Amino acid sequence: MFVLQGNTMDQHMGPNFKIPSASLSLFDTVSVIFWAPIYDQVIVKLARRFTGQERGFTQLQRMGIGLGLSIFSMVVAGILEVARLGIVRKNNYYDLEYIPMSIFWQVPQYFIIGCAEVFTFIGQLEFFYDQAPDAMRSLCSALSLTTVALGNYLSTLLVTVVTKVTTRNGHLGWIPNNLNRGHLDYFYWLLAALSIINFFVYLWIAKWYTYKKVTGRAN
Repeated sequence: MFVLQGNTMDQHMGPNFKIPSASLSLFDTVSVIFWAPIYDQVIVKLARRFTGQERGFTQLQRMGIGLGLSIFSMVVAGILEVARLGIVRKNNYYDLEYIPMSIFWQVPQYFIIGCAEVFTFIGQLEFFYDQAPDAMRSLCSALSLTTVALGNYLSTLLVTVVTKVTTRNGHLGWIPNNLNRGHLDYFYWLLAALSIINFFVYLWIAKWYTYKKVTGRAN
């Protein structure tokens, strides 16, 4: 949806160069590169003073922080879409292919997603590796990656359901071919709401988890 949103915005860098909207995912990667050392060298040391944990946070806390940050990414994307649609309505740009609004306004939402990944995905891999039975560490680390695949399937299902429900009775729906006449912002609010529900379900489940006791360390 970030790419579709970017397709409707001004993609020019200077008078002659046009950046593809999908290439803005580069800022997701840049964000990970930026936040990973900051987390390791700054955030962990600060957190260690308050939590007493060697790693600053437990794996479950780290994943929870990442889930919380992902909510803000959806909120930022929703706010941007509200602003974009406001320009469309104010200037009657409903049939204009590119809105005079720079695509680089999307950078914050990509950057927040990258920050969330530093917390969630790395914490998730650490959790599956540390907490798995010794003989199943490789298998459990591999299984952790299936959450990404399952998330993509669920995302596809969600888009399909939203499209079917919102196009009833001849309506254009939230995500029509011409986003200037749709309500992509509603979809972002829905994702934010689902993320909040997911966050609290995660907290409820994590509260009952007991960490595996470490009996010793290998030399």
